[in-house]
Amino acid sequence: MAGRLYVVATPIGNLEDLSPRAARVLREVAVVLAEDTRRSRILMDHVGARARLVSAHRHNEARRVAEALDRLAGGEDLALVTDAGTPVVSDPGSRLVEAAAEAGFEVVPVPGPSAALTALSASGMAGDRFAFLGFPPRSGKARRDLLERCAEHPDTVILFEAPGRLVALLDDLSASCGPERGAAVGRELTKLHEEVVRGTLAEVAAYYRANAPRGEVVVVLEGAPPTDRDGDLSERVAVLLADALLDRGVAPSAVAREVARRAGLSRNRAYEIAQARALERSKEG
Repeated sequence: MAGRLYVVATPIGNLEDLSPRAARVLREVAVVLAEDTRRSRILMDHVGARARLVSAHRHNEARRVAEALDRLAGGEDLALVTDAGTPVVSDPGSRLVEAAAEAGFEVVPVPGPSAALTALSASGMAGDRFAFLGFPPRSGKARRDLLERCAEHPDTVILFEAPGRLVALLDDLSASCGPERGAAVGRELTKLHEEVVRGTLAEVAAYYRANAPRGEVVVVLEGAPPTDRDGDLSERVAVLLADALLDRGVAPSAVAREVARRAGLSRNRAYEIAQARALERSKEG
């Protein structure tokens, strides 16, 4: 008989979150394909699994796919795991799963922990509809497109980010979405120093500017506010966007262009808002 490929979700921190079924599969398969064999060895020892550990990461995935298909054809059952959470979700494995399925082998999901869903469940944001966008690009047009997508998306958005880049992401989201947009950051979820910080983008950014984040980070962003009958965002949101851009030193003329584009206002009305907010700031200064 041909072997099966089990896609096994593993704990994102707390080893007690590994399901009994996942533990059994890890003990029964012949080979475990792991993103980092050193980290997976800790889990394997925890459940008493003696399967052979083989590294399968982004840099050797193509070679591992061919080897895995040969093993499956020879009747061996394999398990695919990532360092933490559900394989394929912002982690390696999709090429292997696709190849195994196309070759006619049975692919068996063993569900369990997911950092994205764990953060969503504790965020206080709507969970009936959401978009998971993974790690944002670091710069350039790809990042601008991602920020614009976040600003306009009507549903809750979930992002991953490295702790050292978290504040920059929150500032960029504040500029694109408006500083009053709701957000939550889950950090070190299920671990000893677990933390969920909720508030507006401006508030959450201020917190992490004062408290440098460490560990694994997930950002949950509130969906865009409802549009009016003409499809335009409310002028209140346009004002918040203008304020955020002016706070970052953007010239009023450029602010007007961005407000017009993102909020769907006429150029004249966007220019009036930008000039009025810039004047208000000059009076305050």
